[in-house]
Amino acid sequence: MRMINPDHIKAVIDVINQGPYFQLLSMEVSELGLGYSKVVVDLERKHLNPFGGIHGGVYSSLIDTAAYWAVYCDVDDNAGLISLDVQVDNLAPVKEGRLFVEGKRIKAGRSVCIAEATVIDNKGKYLAHGMSKQMLTSGLQTISQALSAMGYKSLPPKFISEGELERDMD
Repeated sequence: MRMINPDHIKAVIDVINQGPYFQLLSMEVSELGLGYSKVVVDLERKHLNPFGGIHGGVYSSLIDTAAYWAVYCDVDDNAGLISLDVQVDNLAPVKEGRLFVEGKRIKAGRSVCIAEATVIDNKGKYLAHGMSKQMLTSGLQTISQALSAMGYKSLPPKFISEGELERDMD
């Protein structure tokens, strides 16, 4: 049985969190797994609109990021993903604090993947919800292209057999 390699996940998280846009927004992917992801951000002045509340584009970026990475573990090694659309429902404003975003895969198809994401504050209040569709691509926007753009050489394999995982635990 094919399983996600924990070493691959750790390496991917390290690489993507060094991405320029992730650093610009100070957002961090904290977890990846089959059908889910978690993203966190501590709000700063740069996240606010002129009225002192979170800019809607921040919610959109967080939802797009969490939804995108929620399907990453479900697709083949050589598959790339491109966001086709992002739908965001702004449920409540926020001015400060830590935001937690959870992405969940709804469907990982052969050509299109669908995921949703929710944004909550540290008290569990729902601030935003959204959905995203990603198109699977072959040879376009793959993790190996991200590595190259970021100056990294390679990652541990994405998938391992159940036997390999058991040997690593011994």
